[in-house]
This record gives sequence, C-alpha cells and structure tokens, in this order.
Amino acid sequence: MPNLTITADETTLRRLRVEAATRNISVSRFVGELLKEKFAADDAYECAMTDFFSRGPYLEPEPRDDGRAWPSRDELYDRKVLR
Repeated sequence: MPNLTITADETTLRRLRVEAATRNISVSRFVGELLKEKFAADDAYECAMTDFFSRGPYLEPEPRDDGRAWPSRDELYDRKVLR
C-alpha cells in the first residue's frame, strides 16, 4: 500500500493522535477512514444532484387525491395587496 505524508499544525496532529487512540486504530487507518467517509458523502451528493437535474422541468402538476384542480400561478398571486 502506498504511503502518504501530510503536513498539519501540532494541535491538529495531537487531536488526530488522541482520536485515533480512542478508537484503538492507527493514525494512518483513521485518516484513511475519514477520507473514505468524505468521498462517500461527496459521491452521494453528486448522485443526488445528477438525479435531481435529470428529471427536467415539471410541466403538468400531479393531480390531487381529491380530484380538485391546482390553482394557477395567476390565481395564487392575484391579491389586492400586490396591486
């Protein structure tokens, strides 16, 4: 497995060592797990964004369960206050 050297301030490294020790794993393994979690979250976000934008615009709203029609945009914004 390849090695990686990181540079960080002493406070961060001290906290990293303590956190790894409390989990009873090496610093190297702990950093590897953190990166794996971060990349998994990034991948999940990217999948969600791709799914959202692949759906396209909604031209027709879904019908209501009770059969009533949805109000039009003009009906929603036709208020005396806005005139």
